[in-house]
Amino acid sequence: MRTEARLFTGVAAFFAVTAAGYGWFSEEPAGTAALTIAFLMASLVAFFLRVQYRKRGLRAQDRDDAEVLETAGPLEFFPPHSPWPIVTALGAVVLALGIVYGLWLALLGFGVLALAVLGLVFQYAGRDAQRSSPPEDDSGPDSDSGPGSDSPTSTRSP
Repeated sequence: MRTEARLFTGVAAFFAVTAAGYGWFSEEPAGTAALTIAFLMASLVAFFLRVQYRKRGLRAQDRDDAEVLETAGPLEFFPPHSPWPIVTALGAVVLALGIVYGLWLALLGFGVLALAVLGLVFQYAGRDAQRSSPPEDDSGPDSDSGPGSDSPTSTRSP
């Protein structure tokens, strides 16, 4: 992801220079705001890619000596189904209608949209922790890991 991070850093630098020049030589704030938003979005993607590169290291696509076979294997986790994209779309529609019809509807739409985005972001937040935790004790009722046992593998809560 090093190459992608450098690419988006260059895009962010381009938009920063363009926004500064446009803001300096023009009297229009809308174009300057749009270019500034484009700079911030490209910076966000570049930051994410740089963090992923530091976290995971070089991928096979980043190395010149890599073989095609090294890229094979399981892909990342893809969620099977989720209600949150539909709730996000509903919140966006209610927010847009609220801009047209009144503040009360816009606030309601913003609340639904915020709830949906939080649900979407944190839906699988504990997934990595569950995967890296030690396996639970699968011993049956005949084992001696009952309430009075001093076994460290007991998963019962007091």
